[in-house]
Amino acid sequence: MAGLGKSTLAIKIYNDSKISYEFFSNIWVYVGQNYKLKEVLLSILKSFTKQMNIYQDKNENELCKIICDFVSKGGKCLIVLDDVCNPEVVDSVMKAFPKNKKGHRIMMTTREGRVAKYANENPHNLKFLEHHESFELLEKRVFGNRSCHRDLVAHGKTIAEKCSGVPLAVVVIAGALRGRTSEGEWQIVEQNVGKYLIDQNNPTSNCLKFVEMSYSRLPEDMKACFLYCSAFPQGFEIPAWKLIRLWISEGLIISNLPGSTLENIAEYILNDLVNRNLLIILEKKADGKIKTCRLHDMLHMFCKLKATDESLFQEVGEKPDQVGLGIPEQDTCRRLCIQLSILDDFISTRPMTEHTRSFLCFSSKQKKTIELTTGNIRNLHKAFPLIRVLEVERIKFGFSKEFNALFHLRYIAISGDFESIPQAFGKFWNLQTVILNTSTSKGILDINADIWNMLRLRHLHTNVPAKLPSPSSTPTSKHSCLQTLSKVAPESCRKDVLARACNLRKLCIQGQMVSFFETSKGGFSNFGELKCLEHLKLLNDVLSKDLHLPPTFFGFLRNLKKLTLSKTQFEWSEANRLAQLECLEVLKLKENAFIGTSWESEIGGFSLPKVLWIDRADLKSWKVSNAQFQNLKNLVLKSCVELEAVPIELADVRSLQEMRLENTIKAIKSAKEIELKKQQAPQSSKFKLTIFPPESTDSKATQ
Repeated sequence: MAGLGKSTLAIKIYNDSKISYEFFSNIWVYVGQNYKLKEVLLSILKSFTKQMNIYQDKNENELCKIICDFVSKGGKCLIVLDDVCNPEVVDSVMKAFPKNKKGHRIMMTTREGRVAKYANENPHNLKFLEHHESFELLEKRVFGNRSCHRDLVAHGKTIAEKCSGVPLAVVVIAGALRGRTSEGEWQIVEQNVGKYLIDQNNPTSNCLKFVEMSYSRLPEDMKACFLYCSAFPQGFEIPAWKLIRLWISEGLIISNLPGSTLENIAEYILNDLVNRNLLIILEKKADGKIKTCRLHDMLHMFCKLKATDESLFQEVGEKPDQVGLGIPEQDTCRRLCIQLSILDDFISTRPMTEHTRSFLCFSSKQKKTIELTTGNIRNLHKAFPLIRVLEVERIKFGFSKEFNALFHLRYIAISGDFESIPQAFGKFWNLQTVILNTSTSKGILDINADIWNMLRLRHLHTNVPAKLPSPSSTPTSKHSCLQTLSKVAPESCRKDVLARACNLRKLCIQGQMVSFFETSKGGFSNFGELKCLEHLKLLNDVLSKDLHLPPTFFGFLRNLKKLTLSKTQFEWSEANRLAQLECLEVLKLKENAFIGTSWESEIGGFSLPKVLWIDRADLKSWKVSNAQFQNLKNLVLKSCVELEAVPIELADVRSLQEMRLENTIKAIKSAKEIELKKQQAPQSSKFKLTIFPPESTDSKATQ
């Protein structure tokens, strides 16, 4: 049944470093109940090649043979099929991964006993939790490392017992209890849990009711945000930043706290949903913030049903008989969600959805971009005259006269092969978020639209560097609301541009950086206009050993919290100057950000960064003093193959909680010495050392 922890166990196995090291390729595919075999096979194939377009027209048997050819040429593979409901998936995948001496492994989760036994005569059946196990799980999810309050233990044990041994039910109820220490509140939950266990023959229905109880205890402004998560497909890995942008554009976030931005409020709600065990964290950023998350299948089912009942959104899907489309009542539908695979068929019907305000199209199976016919692109524009949110990042988009009439747009995510953004785009004065992905061979995107008069624009994301227009210099010109510019060409960082974009919080600059860092050429000397900048990425495209950190770098970045440098090739002696960034919390140095074989940190420097990430550096020797890195919590060293040792002085840093070494073999011994010293410290705190590849593995991955 759902909620026993099948996917959770599979994820733990899949992510275990000792296991993953044994395999050359590790592939995770969410199958689901509404799967299409061809999409499953294409999802597997994309792990072996990026040239997916040439395989789109192949049938299932041809795809199996193509995957088999790739597999035969590479090392052994681990593939996980999550939520399989039909034996045909097992047959097809086993065709693609034939038995051989390499030792491929296929692991799957399923709710169907017949499917499990079809694949393996002795499948691993997950058991229901014992009463004491249920209470242990409840206690851990409510109180963390602390024990349950004495007055609440009896109520907690009763609540846990009534969860029928289903882990999902326990963690959802724990989410409703978290942060509540009143005995009266626990008594109310204890009484209500019993009401949801009348039908012992329908455990799925009971789990949905558990979610209903936790949902009913959410603050009103959080309920719609939670339900909105099911607009993403089942099993979808949801980027936190995209979810936050959508919530804001949909008007689900209300700013009622002085000094707080909509983004801060949305991030608080996201974290609260995670703390209530209603969302699962899949990946965290270096600073510990949520990077991606997902809904448990059962919670996805609840949200979808509830969202439909409350007319939050409706889904366009194939009918059960697989003939035609199930199109909702168009006069009541404000938000539409659709599967990527049926988008072309839907648009071909020329739908009249004049009341639709949001149109969302995601794909959990493929990362490819599909191409609509020119006529269907125009039909897409005509179908939604009052559209506010248009998320069609997985289709190849084209601009037209009809598109220019969509003045109500607040959010748009599109892809295409466009080389520039037309001037007419500047008339979308309501736009808040713009996400543009282009496959242009130029490698740069010209923004011809006057984005400086789009006074509500908060976030502009492009996958290639954008060349920004010069703002008009009229006396009535207002400052832009832009908070995010990612990515921007260095030549666009002119004084007039940065003066207008003075509210920027996040900025990513990519391109040739030589002239950008030269103070005589302007470039970085214009950063004095950016008083609010917190996150900065500097990605150099053209390697040059003539780059130096300009003197103005530190005077202009007083509020900077996160800095990422890539291919800048500064000398390691200059790295010590970064200690002047008084608010810096995360420092990422990627792919020869600094060059040289020795780094000796100066005394008194680098007391503030909480995260230090060094990736692909040619360092051999790294020396620090006991007084440095006193706030460091997380150290990541990736592909520093020549580094002989991690400074043993870091063992005395009390705040250091985690260290990860990846392909940094020579420094493993010193890292283990730090781990031992941390464990023996009188006031030792939690410390985790991760080494990849693991030293203890007997057999090595076939490369």
